[in-house]
Amino acid sequence: MVERQLRGRGIEDERVLAAMAEVPREEFVPQDLRDRAYEDSALPIGEEQTISQPWIVAAICQSLELTGPELVLEVGTGSGYSAAVLSRLASHVVSIERLEALSDAAGRALAAQGIRNVELAVGDGSLGVPPRGPFDAIAVHATAPEPPQTLQAQLADGGRLVVPLDAGDADVLTFYRRRGDSFEAEPITPCRFVPLVGEEGFGA
Repeated sequence: MVERQLRGRGIEDERVLAAMAEVPREEFVPQDLRDRAYEDSALPIGEEQTISQPWIVAAICQSLELTGPELVLEVGTGSGYSAAVLSRLASHVVSIERLEALSDAAGRALAAQGIRNVELAVGDGSLGVPPRGPFDAIAVHATAPEPPQTLQAQLADGGRLVVPLDAGDADVLTFYRRRGDSFEAEPITPCRFVPLVGEEGFGA
């Protein structure tokens, strides 16, 4: 997976590649799909949600430019797989999920891997977790019509936000860097995510 799907397709951050190699993806997918865990595709995890394809996870992590000491917010815990990868790249990860059943399952999977620097929360991810900010980096695993202002406000100066934006026929994974009160934007790649449901997303 690392050589063919990631390094061979432009993932160059060695820390990201190492983290992707270390996290057993099969431990974060349903039992009946474990033989497909390393396919280059998204897989269902229940509750009409999916675990993203490995390349997308790696692309998000690479774009966040993590060096180790950062506090990261993840919006959309899902299976917990991305949080597990981020846990190897940053000092602490706060991961929020609106579906309690998924958050509970992710918590069990993370605990089974001995991961202790991921803090789980249940709630409206579009609102972030203001009491825990500001964050050095924010990863959003759901499509929004525009980058939620609530999340932008929780970024530290120089912080990085990666979010899929609704572009009609396809979503576009987009990178933002905060510079004071302004944000530099750069498209990363077309993608497909479930909608961000919440006050700052597409609604309930």
